[in-house]
Amino acid sequence: MSEPIVPKRTLEHAPVLFPRDANGELLVGGQRLSVLAERVGQTPFYAYDRGLLTARVAELRAALPQGIELHYAMKANPMPALVQWMAGLVDGIDVASAGELQVALNAGADPHEISFAGPGKRDIELGQAVAAGVLVNVETARELKVLAAASQRLGLPARVALRVNPDFELKGSGMRMSGGPKQFGIDAEAVPEVLTQVGALAGDGLAFEGFHLFAGSQNLKAEAICEAQQKSYELALRLADSAPAPVKFLNLGGGFGIPYFPGETRLNLASISDNLAALQQRARADLAQAKLVIELGRYFVGEAGVYVSRVVDRKISRGQVFLVADGGLHHHLSASGNFGQVVRKNYPASVEPQGRNETATEPASIVGPLCTPLDLLADRMEMARGDVGDLTVVYQSGAYGRSASPEGFLGHPSAAEVIV
Repeated sequence: MSEPIVPKRTLEHAPVLFPRDANGELLVGGQRLSVLAERVGQTPFYAYDRGLLTARVAELRAALPQGIELHYAMKANPMPALVQWMAGLVDGIDVASAGELQVALNAGADPHEISFAGPGKRDIELGQAVAAGVLVNVETARELKVLAAASQRLGLPARVALRVNPDFELKGSGMRMSGGPKQFGIDAEAVPEVLTQVGALAGDGLAFEGFHLFAGSQNLKAEAICEAQQKSYELALRLADSAPAPVKFLNLGGGFGIPYFPGETRLNLASISDNLAALQQRARADLAQAKLVIELGRYFVGEAGVYVSRVVDRKISRGQVFLVADGGLHHHLSASGNFGQVVRKNYPASVEPQGRNETATEPASIVGPLCTPLDLLADRMEMARGDVGDLTVVYQSGAYGRSASPEGFLGHPSAAEVIV
């Protein structure tokens, strides 16, 4: 006789932000999940809650010093309707390709408040950026000549900031994007020479505006974020001595994390606010023309999204319950643990019984329809007893979901996206 299967994790997840109605049904954007699924007309789908997006931006504005500008890094979630909603809430949009640039422009974002970062920008993309009037975060000296040529050709200034690869990293970061050899930005020690080149090309239309520093992402340690901000500011201040014009733009990066896994808690903003207030006060004297920018993606949208699929089969294998759903890693690579996790951990997830009042719970795994053992959305989690036709929900799914996943893998249908 098989031994009973016990839940894999004993620590609790942080509470999710989605409420339930008086009957216990999950609400997304104020709509019952069962009704929303009917409205969408298919599973799997992603749903993003406008109210939660608005509340997160408002919460951050209330917590941080007045005058700190908030930019949305749309690589976290480039759904056009969501970008349009965010453009009305934040001060600027950060893009990482010409494709994202077009989405931001179509969403009504102010071109003067759009910045374009990323390695390997093609000549045609740099030309598009100049034509649109957006700020280009230059990653290599090669980009300078291409931008100058585009400026001459179009008769428009090429707005540039230098993306700096600092000589430090964001401690405790999920993804470290600075320190040591990196494909991102210009090594800090090489920046003065590149600034000289910027100055030499000023007559060809290059307009220097400032610096972009991004040390890392997904950090839940306020002290580490504060340290990175302080070091970024000090580095920018030193580099400003070599700049051909006053610094108008200083992007201190982001790195604000959200709780995904059991035992994690939400980021405490109080010390980050105090730190930014001190830097802001210094900047009034050191960099009088500069605006300080915080660039966030996941923190704005991650907790405002859910991924919903439907159980198509219930299988018990040697005592373990598998709920086989119509969605999986091809739509949500992050939740499967294959988007940067070293040791796979469960996102918060639930089974939502349909057409019955289910009170029993059981340890079960939610798996997808793909022919690979990697297609795992929840591993032996204690959830409501699930059956064919029930809905499954993966929370914290507003960032790095559909657009970060291999939708074409094995030829299954695409996931829908809605904002409610």
